[in-house]
Amino acid sequence: MGRTYFVEEAIGQYLSDLSTQLKPYVTGLLIGQCSLQRDYIIRAVRTPPKEEQKEDNIIPSKLASIDEEWITTHASQVSRMLPGGLLVLGVFIIATPELSKDSQNALRKLIFSVEKSLTKRRLWKLAEEEVSDRAALQICSATKKVVCRTYDVQDPKSSAKPADWKYQSALSASWLGLDCTVNVNIHIPLLATSPNHDLEKNTKNGLNRWSKQIENSVFLINGQIKDDDTELLEGQKKLRGNTQSSTQFSDVKVLTQLSQGSSHRSTATVQVCSASINLKGAVKCRAYVHNNKPKVKEAVQALKRDIINTLSDRCEILFEDLIINEGPHRKNFEREYHVLPQRLFVPVAGSSVMLSDYKFGDEATGEIQERFVEMLDQSVQAEDIHIAEEINT
Repeated sequence: MGRTYFVEEAIGQYLSDLSTQLKPYVTGLLIGQCSLQRDYIIRAVRTPPKEEQKEDNIIPSKLASIDEEWITTHASQVSRMLPGGLLVLGVFIIATPELSKDSQNALRKLIFSVEKSLTKRRLWKLAEEEVSDRAALQICSATKKVVCRTYDVQDPKSSAKPADWKYQSALSASWLGLDCTVNVNIHIPLLATSPNHDLEKNTKNGLNRWSKQIENSVFLINGQIKDDDTELLEGQKKLRGNTQSSTQFSDVKVLTQLSQGSSHRSTATVQVCSASINLKGAVKCRAYVHNNKPKVKEAVQALKRDIINTLSDRCEILFEDLIINEGPHRKNFEREYHVLPQRLFVPVAGSSVMLSDYKFGDEATGEIQERFVEMLDQSVQAEDIHIAEEINT
């Protein structure tokens, strides 16, 4: 028995529109959520054209010319825009009948490249019982025939397994949301032996230690500690009517342990440091979970990952910005303050789920709108951009 993907109905129309563009092939990403029982696809996003393709109107005609690096970079950028609970769950290709026979090999290669690139950036690992199948969707542009298969990304020798692709209306219109604000105060020492103060690497190591603290935290949902295997909505009244997009939000408090219990032996290390990085502020975190009797553990895991992702993504964005503006070889390490980008949320039509992005203080609304069009093929009205946070350093 293969997996079943329940797919937002609007995606069918989106893929159909892409297939009429008279190109030899179109590639893109599938975004959604896995659970042990069933998987959900709530967005499909085509790969943006490269600058030179836009200018010269060049359309590669052979699958061998697929730019793997461009597609994996797109996947990394898109994954930053996904709140907790959402992942890049697969890749699609719409190709002419002549190219169809090679499409499956191309898809297999892309799925493993995308997953490898995303895993490298994450500060968390897939849990053992978690679904590691990813979808490879192939559509013939002439006949419109849809073939969905899955590959297990944990197994490099994995072969294709058939999967069902089922459209459903208002699929994520009443998904459940979890919201929390986490106060961050992370001190990261920079060792005197560290070559040229490798800020990015040291920050990642510091965040790695902090992420383990988040993994071991206690989560209070609406003021209560709930057992992992209970249903998230147990004891709560369900909202009536699924057709309107309405989110039932749970307010979550995160309690981090101050110190380890006496069972853990603590060993102090003395290291010579020449500087340190401090990350301080309050970050807004959000996760969404399907409404098919979700368990508390699924919801908490999605929120934990959002907390970890949102901070590491912002640091990554800041370092990219510094390299662009100041060059990679800065030697000046006086006391400096940098403001990490603020988080914002944007609604998805027909869904209770909101997508996320980050903006620096001096960034114009138009730049954010352009990014949504380029990365997620979604036009956004200025009034729909919800800034979630105060400015934080």
